[in-house]
Amino acid sequence: MRNPDATTNDLMEALPGPDFPTGGVVMGKSGIRRAYETGRGSIIVRAKVDIEEQKNGKQRIIATELPYMVNKAKLIERIADLVRDKRIEGITAINDESDKDGMRVVIDVKRDASAEVILNNLYKLTLMQTSFSFNMLAIVDGAPKVLSLKEILQYYLEYQVEVITRRTKFDLRKAQARAHILEGLLVALDNIDAVIKIIRSSSTGDIAKNELINNFELDDKQAQAILDMRLVRLTGLERGKITDEHNKLLANIKDYKDILNSRDRINEIIYNELLEIQKKFGDKRRTELLVGEITSIEDEDLIEEENVVITLTHNGYIKRLPTDEFKAQNRGGRGVQGMGVNKDDFIEHLLSTATHDRLLFFTNAGKVYSMKAYEVPEYGRAAKGIPIVNLLNLGQNEKIQTVISISSKHNDQDKYLFFTTKQGTVKRTPVSDFLNIRKNGLKAIHLHDGDEVIGVSIVDNGDNMIIGTHLGYAVSFKS
Repeated sequence: MRNPDATTNDLMEALPGPDFPTGGVVMGKSGIRRAYETGRGSIIVRAKVDIEEQKNGKQRIIATELPYMVNKAKLIERIADLVRDKRIEGITAINDESDKDGMRVVIDVKRDASAEVILNNLYKLTLMQTSFSFNMLAIVDGAPKVLSLKEILQYYLEYQVEVITRRTKFDLRKAQARAHILEGLLVALDNIDAVIKIIRSSSTGDIAKNELINNFELDDKQAQAILDMRLVRLTGLERGKITDEHNKLLANIKDYKDILNSRDRINEIIYNELLEIQKKFGDKRRTELLVGEITSIEDEDLIEEENVVITLTHNGYIKRLPTDEFKAQNRGGRGVQGMGVNKDDFIEHLLSTATHDRLLFFTNAGKVYSMKAYEVPEYGRAAKGIPIVNLLNLGQNEKIQTVISISSKHNDQDKYLFFTTKQGTVKRTPVSDFLNIRKNGLKAIHLHDGDEVIGVSIVDNGDNMIIGTHLGYAVSFKS
């Protein structure tokens, strides 16, 4: 109203987003902006939670607010079902500690479980995360129309102008009618003796009314008001009250006319009435708005990050094992079986990595395939694993030559991959070139006929490289 050229940013400063009665957290503002600008959009709302560290080392997830229209009892029942069906693991207890001071649902987490991973599972599998859609549809000139926020506000203000105009016209007509009656009463009071004489000498009310109209230039309503006037109003005190009321009405009539002739006056009334509404009903915001955007919860968010061992045999069997399957042993220890293999098979590749790390599989044909470590099926120590051809689209006669783990936490993405081929070709390529690989693989190095990759290493810029031959020769150079 005071800034007709307000932009979406201006509007979002005053109306940053929806405020739900049950609180919660709105994730990101892009959906709000889209709805404000187009009339359609959606937002993601999450429960408000805290992860509490206990003295015994365990964690607790504490939910104090839920998304709008989420039933607490049904939510707790849903979580219990997921725990019973083992779709969510790591939860030991769910307690409703809500009281008169507010809502509080406490979820106890196992000592060795990750509260963050459990929380991501709760967001994905329960209504602790939900979405709300905007559809700002209104009837405009008798037809439905989707409006932006600015259009809604403009139509609302125009409607308020219409309301105040109609209201003021009604008040003006009412004030003018009352002032007209009072003017007749004042005439009667100025000529009280003649009025009383006419009334007493008239045989009927109609005759008295006509006499008053003819003698004092009154109309029918004024004359009737005089006839209806009680005698007590003929006193001097009552005359003063009538005069004061008449003067006040004249001032109001002048003000009403000024309002009807001034859009600025109407806008000021709208503004002041909105301030009164704000003063009467405004309260502290309940729903929190976070700047960070989330699109969806990925599989990786649902898997706890832990250290694992990946093994790949000569015949192509691969599996994943937790590192706690292997224990450090003193000198003379007998060791433990790390993998069950056939007589003609043996472990060819073994690497220690983490479930969230990316694995790169380089083949003799110069191609590279990729998967996350958690995508490798987990097996026990005695199991031989699964054929890798079930996980990667390897070509005929294509064999894995090297497996490399890429960790974002250790700046591996800023390093290089050093390729060596059977015919002596070497190549250095940034690791960052291999972060987005299609399911059917990527050509990592061009090979001449008869050549093949024999090894790939991860190196830093300037590392010393030594290549040896089967004849015992070696060459050294900087990477």
